[in-house]
Amino acid sequence: MSKILAIANGKGGVGKTTSAVNLAALLSNTYKTLLVDADPQASASWWVDRGEMPFDLAQETDPQLLKQLKKVKDYELVVVDTPPALRSDALKAVVGAADYLILPTQPAPMDLSALIETVRSAIATAKVDHRVLLTKVDPRSINEALEAQQSLMDAGIPTFNSFIRAYKVHERAPLEGISIAQMKGRNAGIAASDYRKVVDELQREW
Repeated sequence: MSKILAIANGKGGVGKTTSAVNLAALLSNTYKTLLVDADPQASASWWVDRGEMPFDLAQETDPQLLKQLKKVKDYELVVVDTPPALRSDALKAVVGAADYLILPTQPAPMDLSALIETVRSAIATAKVDHRVLLTKVDPRSINEALEAQQSLMDAGIPTFNSFIRAYKVHERAPLEGISIAQMKGRNAGIAASDYRKVVDELQREW
């Protein structure tokens, strides 16, 4: 039976698709991986269709079919990019089927507030293992990320020790149709290492 890893947040623009694609690419080194694009905006599909990725892609937004994710055959891991809408039936279906949720958010107070609302209204009641991932962290303001991590932990919300710093290379990767691990140039190695650290944490927890 496939393990289901969902990337979710009720707010857009927090690096959800970036995390889904890059984590699927890195995890495909260990697991036969399928990325399911359940977001009607289809940003992940647009990215993957532009180039070559080491995982397979499927698009599916029907909540009734998303409830059946556990029945997907021929894959060890299914990564799901969910719609940024807390009350969407598709998100509820994915959360209900997931083994683990990664909740990306920027460290700014407004984003943290939206994330805490996501956890309380859509995640906590589902009783599925989850962890917050801080994204788009300004490399010059690491303290902001550390303070955000502490705030989340003080609120009783599990949080990755690793976080994703913001580099231009993250904007270029979708245009080239490749993952951050395949990128060359300035800060590409550092950006890829951020996601590798997240994968290491995730696999230790699994």
